[in-house]
Amino acid sequence: MNIILFDGVCNLCFFGVQFIIKRDKDIYFHFCSLQSDTGKALVKKYKLENCDSIIFIENDNIFTYSSAVLEIFKHLDGGWKYAYVLRFVPKFFRDFIYKMIARYRYHIFGKKDVCMLPSQKYKERFL
Repeated sequence: MNIILFDGVCNLCFFGVQFIIKRDKDIYFHFCSLQSDTGKALVKKYKLENCDSIIFIENDNIFTYSSAVLEIFKHLDGGWKYAYVLRFVPKFFRDFIYKMIARYRYHIFGKKDVCMLPSQKYKERFL
């Protein structure tokens, strides 16, 4: 199973999940909030407790920060898969940009008090 772990209270992350769902016609991805019991168990299993990032688990391979985003883009429908070419940008630079956005995501995009609940249509895709 290919799982995207995301910050369930972050508005940017919420919009990101919605963006992915609309472009994942083959239902390649499943989603799990980092705040959920399952999310916490996965973080512990893969020893990612201090990782402030979206986490993509693909066949037991772990991707974080900008690498997670690029690996996710690679599987999206439409032209988004071509963003994968950005993997040739040095990782330290990609991750620097990612971490700057992540650091200020609540200030820029806001934060919810509770985790999002998936609509009935997509409920089976959430762990």
